[in-house]
Amino acid sequence: MNIILDAHGGDHAPLEAIKGAELAVKEYGVSVTLCGVEEEIRALADEHKVNLDEMRIVPAAQVLPMAADPSEIFGQYSESSMAVSMRLLADGGGDALVTAGNTGAMAMGASIIVKRLPGIKRAALAVIVPNARGSYLLLDVGANVECRPEMLQQFGIMGSAYMEKVVNIQNPRVGMINIGTEETKGHPLQIEAGVLLRESAVNFIGNIEARELPFGGCDVAVCDGFTGNVTLKLTEGMGKWISAEFKRILLKKTSTKLAAILIRDGLTKFKQAMDYTEYGGAPLLGLRSPVIKAHGSSNAHAFKNAVRQAKTMVETEMIGQISQSLRDLNGHSQ
Repeated sequence: MNIILDAHGGDHAPLEAIKGAELAVKEYGVSVTLCGVEEEIRALADEHKVNLDEMRIVPAAQVLPMAADPSEIFGQYSESSMAVSMRLLADGGGDALVTAGNTGAMAMGASIIVKRLPGIKRAALAVIVPNARGSYLLLDVGANVECRPEMLQQFGIMGSAYMEKVVNIQNPRVGMINIGTEETKGHPLQIEAGVLLRESAVNFIGNIEARELPFGGCDVAVCDGFTGNVTLKLTEGMGKWISAEFKRILLKKTSTKLAAILIRDGLTKFKQAMDYTEYGGAPLLGLRSPVIKAHGSSNAHAFKNAVRQAKTMVETEMIGQISQSLRDLNGHSQ
């Protein structure tokens, strides 16, 4: 299996990207194709003793800035490492792609270069979020700020397939984020999407209020990209605040420091559960090939886990599962 890695995507690339690739090759037995400025990659590898023997480098002439306009992936930065990576994936030069680069350019470029699956209205960016029952999948988290009801229906189908195939949750519970649990709640978007989701072959449990998400209210939380992005960032902020408060309270005086020692194992597990580097990245669901968006500040560990995530998507044939679910839906609606 060959995973394509955009070597220049992310705040700490290309060094952390190539270090993560080396870890992934050793641990997962995959081959990795690095797309980037070859001279820079090889110089950093030599300086930091990164073994590139099991990796192929496909040259790219440019680096796409994190703040660039997304459309520039087709214009000024058409020869960037991200654009080259996507064309390579589309041409069959790899089984999946990992990038930690510009999110907007990634979503726009992948939809047009890699292309969406037949029948998919919009690709959705999905994120695994930790909660009391383990985790849930939140989508969309920003690729589609405005949505139509049939798009939310497809998000539910794609999210269900991902959680079943990649996270190994059987018959995942799909909920739609809303201001109340009643079927009549929300804007026309939520009301009409609820009707479509109830007609789908997914385990749709209805509307879910955001306060239930941390307690395991559903396995897949569906919403438009605006709602999803706000939900995700609020969750991230609350997690950081709670962790900081724990630390402040436990280090306040000698007695609390002793208590911290007694609960150290539990705190370590909690910290690991909240660590984005353990999850790897966010899949862009609805494409013809797997594309993983790693966190912009990914370190080598995060890049390694993003490659693992891509590998799992390929091994479980998740793209085929989504395609079959869509065919079943279309056949049911005819």
